Amino acid sequence: MGLIKEGQLIRGTYEVERLIGEGAFAEVYRVKHRFLGRQAMKVFKMAGMTIEETEQMLGEAIMLSQIGHPNIIRVYDANTIETSKGTCGFFTMEYVAGGSLEQFWRSHGSQLVPVETSVEIIRQVCRGLVIAHGESPPIIHRDIKPQNILAGYDADGLRVRISDFGLAKRVNPLTLLASARGTRCFKAPETFRDFRSDSCAGDVWALGATLYLLLTDRFPFSESDAIDVIVGQCFERPLIPPSCLNIRVNPLLDQILFQALALKPEDRYPSAKEFLADLNGWKPFTAGSSAISKNTISSEMSKSALGIHTPVDEAKARKMADKALKLSLQIGKLAEAADLMEEAFNKSPGLRKQYEYQLKLWRRGIAM
Repeated sequence: MGLIKEGQLIRGTYEVERLIGEGAFAEVYRVKHRFLGRQAMKVFKMAGMTIEETEQMLGEAIMLSQIGHPNIIRVYDANTIETSKGTCGFFTMEYVAGGSLEQFWRSHGSQLVPVETSVEIIRQVCRGLVIAHGESPPIIHRDIKPQNILAGYDADGLRVRISDFGLAKRVNPLTLLASARGTRCFKAPETFRDFRSDSCAGDVWALGATLYLLLTDRFPFSESDAIDVIVGQCFERPLIPPSCLNIRVNPLLDQILFQALALKPEDRYPSAKEFLADLNGWKPFTAGSSAISKNTISSEMSKSALGIHTPVDEAKARKMADKALKLSLQIGKLAEAADLMEEAFNKSPGLRKQYEYQLKLWRRGIAM
């Protein structure tokens, strides 16, 4: 049973449409604001929260969202609500129809995410982190992972946003590491020796691990079991260059990832700014290279690194896409059509290729 119900009206302003995600600490709902349209509402599972505690938990997220950076999720409202478990804090933020980067990654099925797309995603995350790391004192995310990165389309194409700033430091570090499969694989080695050692370089490690996953469908250091990671034994194994697992990765990208994933923080990029500079200087293989003769690269791992995923329902995805196409022809329904098409993309890799250009036009307000 969820904390709140579909159809419920919250504070006379938000109508709950449906549950769209759940983690160890919160549930996320798609809601419709009375005047401003769709938003996402995250409701914390911890009961008994006061407004002051909610504001304290969200202080950094609210501050960063006010900067208005395109790669940081915007927070609109924060308050408390009566739920099935008592008084809980909540906040509302931008609704991204495409969902999380994990969903985007999984939507490619047995194919690897294209290298250029993977690098561009991490570039965008870096741009948001540069703002946070540049604050005085720096704001450290502490929980960068695909589930905390949102990926959706706007008029310029794919845009990613970082969410959940500041929340990781409000929970027990051991609980955080056990909160979701794979979370510990995005934590830098030094944090297992000292939970207080989170840093900008630690965020860089998490970004490097995320890029490695996008490029190879594997974690940089295998997660054989939780104890191996916590005691650091997995870091004794050599890092396999991503180019050995994906022929589209060139030596320069190998070198960038090896520095991002350096075991010692002093050998790593000190912050997102330096990591971004090298990613901006990276160029893919030239079109004529024999190393990239294939149009698509298959993945032997089939997106299993973050746990078992329900198989794609192609028929359902196609129905969603057809409904989106019909909605796009109705006056005032273009944004709703675009949202539905993005949801369909995550259920069928082929739809993204077929309708991505059309979706971009819809996001610009152009119906066709």
